[in-house]
Amino acid sequence: MVDISGRNSTLNRFSRIAYQGIFRRNSVFLVGIFATAFTFELVFDTVADKVWDNLNKGKQWKDIKDRYSLK
Repeated sequence: MVDISGRNSTLNRFSRIAYQGIFRRNSVFLVGIFATAFTFELVFDTVADKVWDNLNKGKQWKDIKDRYSLK
């Protein structure tokens, strides 16, 4: 017979594991939040810089400084 109460569902097992490993202690949860935010910031900044550089190729100082520098 199928258990419709959800006691053995995959989501319920995942939530129990997540609670036992991450959410039960506030310090671990807080460290996880800060680590995730820091990683997201690094990835987002890198991607945004690549997009900006690609859209403005040939218009930025790093691209045209050789034309104007004194040798």
